[in-house]
Amino acid sequence: MPSLGQRLVAECLGTAFLLAAVVGSGIMAQRLAGGSIALALLCNTIATGAILVVLILIFGPLSGAHFNPAVTLAFACRGELAHPGEMTWAIAGLYIAAQIAGGVAGVWAAHLMFELPLLQSSLTVRTGLGQWFAEGVATFGLLLTIFGCVARAPGAVPYAVGLYITSAYWFTASTSFANPAVTIARSLSDTFAGIAPGGVPAFIIAQLAGAGLAVLLAQWLWRQPESKTDLPDQADRLREQPSLTILRGRGGRD
Repeated sequence: MPSLGQRLVAECLGTAFLLAAVVGSGIMAQRLAGGSIALALLCNTIATGAILVVLILIFGPLSGAHFNPAVTLAFACRGELAHPGEMTWAIAGLYIAAQIAGGVAGVWAAHLMFELPLLQSSLTVRTGLGQWFAEGVATFGLLLTIFGCVARAPGAVPYAVGLYITSAYWFTASTSFANPAVTIARSLSDTFAGIAPGGVPAFIIAQLAGAGLAVLLAQWLWRQPESKTDLPDQADRLREQPSLTILRGRGGRD
């Protein structure tokens, strides 16, 4: 069973690589796309979706591969974050701190790789009811994707999450941040992927609202067995699928 330190390093490092991919690919895409915003966004999308699959496969067995405070809080609300004897909300706070620190480090790493000033503040305004609603929808869908896969096909989580974010980049007006740590970190980069700091609070509120709705709906859609008659089907399902507790936050095997 991974130690708390291992889990926190996994969350920090995974979020750092995620932000390095988001911001770095945005910089590269903008430089090479010849002024085409659509092409730049497509390049940014592919890099983000691909790195998510890789990072969840790598770090899922250690920390659950949340990389996202909304995901961490959702699993804390479901009582599926802490190991026995640990305080759920204390662990959630440490996860979130590690994610934010990792996100900032990833942005700075992207700046250094492309020889840009380390410390920046984005000037890209992203605001309005449409974008706020889009962030709620994006996060709601992301959490449903995770909960649904964890309940029925745990081994599919990395691929489902990567594909969902790839799609949500294009069907949401906000390009699907769907992650408070990502939102905070991207406000520190005045590049293609940036968001002005003034737009961050509203984005985060919308993201948490979407996550909260997803928690409530998931409890109804994918209920735990309530009677002995349900247990054989549950046991059969578990035998057929990998036992990795990816994204539950209980690294490794129970």
